[in-house]
Amino acid sequence: MTIEHPSEPATEQRSRERGYRIGNTFIPARPIEPALYLVATPIGNLGDITLRALETLAGVEVLACEDTRVTRVLLDRYGIVQRPYAYHEHNAGDAGPKLLAALEQGKSVALVSDAGTPLVSDPGYRLGQMAIEAGHRVVPIPGASAPLTALVGAGMPSDTFLFAGFLPHKDKARRDRLSELAKVPSTLIFFESPHRIGATVAAAVDVLGGERRACVCRELTKTFEEFRRGTLSELADYYDDERTVKGEIVLLIEPPAPEAAPEGAEVDVILRDLMQSMPTAKAATEAARLTGLPRKDLYQRLIEMKGGDGPKG
Repeated sequence: MTIEHPSEPATEQRSRERGYRIGNTFIPARPIEPALYLVATPIGNLGDITLRALETLAGVEVLACEDTRVTRVLLDRYGIVQRPYAYHEHNAGDAGPKLLAALEQGKSVALVSDAGTPLVSDPGYRLGQMAIEAGHRVVPIPGASAPLTALVGAGMPSDTFLFAGFLPHKDKARRDRLSELAKVPSTLIFFESPHRIGATVAAAVDVLGGERRACVCRELTKTFEEFRRGTLSELADYYDDERTVKGEIVLLIEPPAPEAAPEGAEVDVILRDLMQSMPTAKAATEAARLTGLPRKDLYQRLIEMKGGDGPKG
């Protein structure tokens, strides 16, 4: 891959055409400062692109993408004259240094994934990391994100969540990973293949318990968008081996039910153990973390226990 200029041979007429089109209105491209721009693109509906993303795609000197055919559809939709270069996991070792070289030359470089936000479960992470280490400016251009779109539409708790990417393909590794995440007190978000969603939900029933609520989000922002909600057991029954599933999927699983607080005698055992190895204030803080009980009450109990253990006259 030789990077010279993203568009076809530079001419004065071609230069005047650089920009983007909204309906019948053409907006000329503005100069873009040298940097690596990480541009979020629609996850389905092409109308979800942001104006800032269009300005960036139209104005940068170099545009890198996962699949030039996919990106070409977006560019053509908005009349953007660019020649995108492929950057993906199979050619990152060769393409990455060339994109860094373009940054060294003071050029503006944009990176897009096939859909959504670059660096989220795609090889763009390596390019972003190398650019930062080399001292180049990295500018995120926010926009569509499949995990967040799924989260707000699924009805799962959103105060704290964990995006865990793709689960392993093999059954044992998948179950091991679910076991690692079983007690995380957050909504779990995964990407999944339509060919594996049945096996994944079945594994989640075995590892996490069938009563936990979940949601399978399919074809987000597209014509056949679907949110299928239910317990893991209900979803496992639905996505059995007989059902054919199509489209891109995000799976969400609710946090585990909070564990019951320890009883008084159990709390005392914890406190006695902690007070042997740390000061009272620190022991109270650690006990609060372990038990979920108020630190103030635990601190007072520690004081009482220390007084009770003292010498008697």
